[in-house]
Amino acid sequence: MESAAADEAVLAQRIMAVAPGRDRDAEGELYRRLAPRVRLYGLKHLRDAAAAADLAQDVLVMTLQRLRSGEIREPDRVVSFVLGASRQMVIDRRRGETRRQRILATFAADLPPSEVSGDRYTLDSARLRRCLEVLPQRERTIVLMSFYDERSAADVGSEVGLSAANVRVVRHRSIERLRSCLGWSDDDSEGVQ
Repeated sequence: MESAAADEAVLAQRIMAVAPGRDRDAEGELYRRLAPRVRLYGLKHLRDAAAAADLAQDVLVMTLQRLRSGEIREPDRVVSFVLGASRQMVIDRRRGETRRQRILATFAADLPPSEVSGDRYTLDSARLRRCLEVLPQRERTIVLMSFYDERSAADVGSEVGLSAANVRVVRHRSIERLRSCLGWSDDDSEGVQ
Protein backbone atom coordinates (compact mmCIF):
# COMPACT_ATOMS: atom_id res chain seq x y z
CA MET A 1 0.00 0.00 0.00
CA GLU A 2 2.92 2.34 0.74
CA SER A 3 4.32 1.88 -2.78
CA ALA A 4 0.93 2.79 -4.28
CA ALA A 5 0.84 5.98 -2.19
CA ALA A 6 4.43 6.70 -3.27
CA ASP A 7 3.43 6.25 -6.92
CA GLU A 8 0.52 8.67 -6.45
CA ALA A 9 2.87 11.14 -4.75
CA VAL A 10 5.23 10.92 -7.74
CA LEU A 11 2.31 11.58 -10.10
CA ALA A 12 1.24 14.60 -8.01
CA GLN A 13 4.78 15.96 -8.07
CA ARG A 14 4.97 15.49 -11.85
CA ILE A 15 1.74 17.46 -12.26
CA MET A 16 3.03 20.28 -10.07
CA ALA A 17 6.46 20.30 -11.77
CA VAL A 18 5.12 21.14 -15.23
CA ALA A 19 2.61 23.79 -14.08
CA PRO A 20 1.29 25.94 -15.60
CA GLY A 21 1.64 23.36 -18.37
CA ARG A 22 -0.07 20.00 -18.13
CA ASP A 23 1.19 16.45 -17.83
CA ARG A 24 -1.90 14.73 -19.20
CA ASP A 25 -0.46 11.25 -18.68
CA ALA A 26 0.22 11.90 -14.99
CA GLU A 27 -3.19 13.56 -14.53
CA GLY A 28 -4.98 10.66 -16.23
CA GLU A 29 -3.12 8.06 -14.20
CA LEU A 30 -3.73 9.89 -10.92
CA TYR A 31 -7.43 10.17 -11.79
CA ARG A 32 -7.56 6.47 -12.73
CA ARG A 33 -5.99 5.46 -9.43
CA LEU A 34 -8.02 7.71 -7.13
CA ALA A 35 -11.46 7.83 -8.75
CA PRO A 36 -12.52 4.33 -7.58
CA ARG A 37 -11.62 5.19 -3.98
CA VAL A 38 -13.61 8.43 -4.03
CA ARG A 39 -16.54 6.65 -5.71
CA LEU A 40 -16.54 3.98 -2.98
CA TYR A 41 -16.43 6.66 -0.30
CA GLY A 42 -19.35 8.41 -2.03
CA LEU A 43 -21.36 5.20 -2.28
CA LYS A 44 -20.86 4.53 1.41
CA HIS A 45 -21.83 8.01 2.55
CA LEU A 46 -24.23 9.23 -0.15
CA ARG A 47 -25.81 5.85 -0.98
CA ASP A 48 -26.36 6.84 -4.60
CA ALA A 49 -24.23 5.72 -7.56
CA ALA A 50 -24.76 8.92 -9.58
CA ALA A 51 -23.94 11.13 -6.59
CA ALA A 52 -20.84 9.03 -5.90
CA ALA A 53 -19.69 9.40 -9.51
CA ASP A 54 -20.29 13.16 -9.34
CA LEU A 55 -18.34 13.32 -6.08
CA ALA A 56 -15.39 11.53 -7.69
CA GLN A 57 -15.37 13.91 -10.64
CA ASP A 58 -15.73 17.03 -8.48
CA VAL A 59 -13.05 16.03 -5.98
CA LEU A 60 -10.53 14.97 -8.60
CA VAL A 61 -11.05 17.98 -10.88
CA MET A 62 -10.53 20.23 -7.85
CA THR A 63 -7.44 18.24 -6.84
CA LEU A 64 -5.89 18.47 -10.31
CA GLN A 65 -6.55 22.21 -10.44
CA ARG A 66 -4.96 22.71 -7.04
CA LEU A 67 -1.94 20.63 -8.03
CA ARG A 68 -1.51 22.69 -11.20
CA SER A 69 -1.68 25.93 -9.22
CA GLY A 70 0.68 24.67 -6.50
CA GLU A 71 -1.94 25.02 -3.77
CA ILE A 72 -1.31 21.54 -2.33
CA ARG A 73 1.54 21.98 0.14
CA GLU A 74 2.31 18.29 0.54
CA PRO A 75 1.94 16.54 -2.82
CA ASP A 76 3.38 13.39 -1.26
CA ARG A 77 0.15 13.22 0.79
CA VAL A 78 -2.17 13.67 -2.19
CA VAL A 79 -4.23 10.59 -1.20
CA SER A 80 -4.95 12.10 2.22
CA PHE A 81 -5.85 15.39 0.55
CA VAL A 82 -8.30 13.64 -1.80
CA LEU A 83 -9.97 11.69 0.99
CA GLY A 84 -10.25 14.83 3.13
CA ALA A 85 -11.74 16.75 0.22
CA SER A 86 -14.19 13.89 -0.36
CA ARG A 87 -15.28 14.00 3.25
CA GLN A 88 -15.75 17.78 3.17
CA MET A 89 -17.74 17.69 -0.08
CA VAL A 90 -20.05 15.02 1.34
CA ILE A 91 -20.60 17.17 4.44
CA ASP A 92 -21.30 20.22 2.25
CA ARG A 93 -23.79 18.30 0.11
CA ARG A 94 -25.60 16.93 3.15
CA ARG A 95 -25.72 20.39 4.71
CA GLY A 96 -27.22 21.81 1.51
CA GLU A 97 -29.80 19.03 1.31
CA THR A 98 -30.73 19.49 4.97
CA ARG A 99 -31.13 23.22 4.39
CA ARG A 100 -33.34 22.61 1.33
CA GLN A 101 -35.52 20.15 3.25
CA ARG A 102 -35.86 22.54 6.20
CA ILE A 103 -36.84 25.44 3.93
CA LEU A 104 -39.33 23.28 2.06
CA ALA A 105 -40.87 22.00 5.30
CA THR A 106 -41.13 25.52 6.66
CA PHE A 107 -42.49 27.30 3.61
CA ALA A 108 -44.18 24.64 1.47
CA ALA A 109 -47.64 25.48 2.82
CA ASP A 110 -47.12 29.14 1.89
CA LEU A 111 -46.22 28.41 -1.74
CA PRO A 112 -49.01 29.16 -4.17
CA PRO A 113 -50.09 26.29 -6.39
CA SER A 114 -48.51 26.30 -9.80
CA GLU A 115 -50.59 27.88 -12.52
CA VAL A 116 -48.87 25.80 -15.18
CA SER A 117 -50.51 22.55 -16.15
CA GLY A 118 -48.52 19.50 -15.08
CA ASP A 119 -48.03 18.29 -18.65
CA ARG A 120 -46.26 21.39 -19.89
CA TYR A 121 -43.14 21.04 -17.72
CA THR A 122 -43.08 17.36 -16.99
CA LEU A 123 -39.44 16.48 -16.57
CA ASP A 124 -38.17 13.24 -17.98
CA SER A 125 -35.22 12.45 -15.70
CA ALA A 126 -33.74 9.86 -18.03
CA ARG A 127 -33.90 12.28 -20.96
CA LEU A 128 -32.34 15.07 -18.89
CA ARG A 129 -29.55 12.69 -17.84
CA ARG A 130 -28.88 11.84 -21.50
CA CYS A 131 -28.87 15.55 -22.37
CA LEU A 132 -26.42 16.27 -19.57
CA GLU A 133 -24.19 13.42 -20.75
CA VAL A 134 -23.81 14.95 -24.22
CA LEU A 135 -22.69 18.31 -22.82
CA PRO A 136 -18.93 18.78 -22.86
CA GLN A 137 -17.41 17.91 -19.48
CA ARG A 138 -16.66 21.50 -18.47
CA GLU A 139 -20.20 22.63 -19.27
CA ARG A 140 -21.73 19.65 -17.45
CA THR A 141 -19.54 20.35 -14.40
CA ILE A 142 -20.56 24.01 -14.35
CA VAL A 143 -24.28 23.18 -14.64
CA LEU A 144 -24.11 20.53 -11.91
CA MET A 145 -22.07 22.70 -9.54
CA SER A 146 -24.42 25.65 -10.14
CA PHE A 147 -27.75 23.90 -9.78
CA TYR A 148 -27.14 20.62 -7.97
CA ASP A 149 -24.57 21.93 -5.48
CA GLU A 150 -26.13 25.44 -5.49
CA ARG A 151 -22.75 27.13 -5.79
CA SER A 152 -22.18 30.72 -6.89
CA ALA A 153 -20.55 31.61 -10.20
CA ALA A 154 -17.45 32.84 -8.34
CA ASP A 155 -17.19 29.59 -6.39
CA VAL A 156 -17.67 27.48 -9.52
CA GLY A 157 -15.15 29.64 -11.35
CA SER A 158 -12.50 29.08 -8.72
CA GLU A 159 -13.03 25.33 -8.99
CA VAL A 160 -12.89 25.14 -12.80
CA GLY A 161 -10.37 27.90 -13.44
CA LEU A 162 -12.66 30.50 -15.02
CA SER A 163 -13.82 33.96 -14.04
CA ALA A 164 -17.33 34.29 -12.57
CA ALA A 165 -18.40 36.11 -15.76
CA ASN A 166 -17.17 33.23 -17.94
CA VAL A 167 -19.00 30.73 -15.72
CA ARG A 168 -22.25 32.66 -16.22
CA VAL A 169 -21.75 32.68 -20.01
CA VAL A 170 -20.94 28.95 -20.14
CA ARG A 171 -23.88 28.20 -17.83
CA HIS A 172 -26.28 30.24 -19.99
CA ARG A 173 -25.16 28.49 -23.18
CA SER A 174 -25.38 25.11 -21.47
CA ILE A 175 -28.93 25.79 -20.34
CA GLU A 176 -29.85 26.70 -23.91
CA ARG A 177 -28.34 23.42 -25.13
CA LEU A 178 -30.27 21.50 -22.49
CA ARG A 179 -33.52 23.25 -23.46
CA SER A 180 -32.92 22.36 -27.08
CA CYS A 181 -32.04 18.76 -26.23
CA LEU A 182 -35.20 18.46 -24.10
CA GLY A 183 -37.27 19.89 -26.94
CA TRP A 184 -38.35 22.97 -25.00
CA SER A 185 -38.86 26.09 -27.06
CA ASP A 186 -38.26 29.54 -25.55
CA ASP A 187 -42.03 29.91 -25.08
CA ASP A 188 -42.27 26.57 -23.27
CA SER A 189 -39.36 27.20 -20.95
CA GLU A 190 -40.20 30.79 -20.05
CA GLY A 191 -39.55 31.17 -16.37
CA VAL A 192 -37.63 27.90 -16.15
CA GLN A 193 -34.04 28.72 -15.19
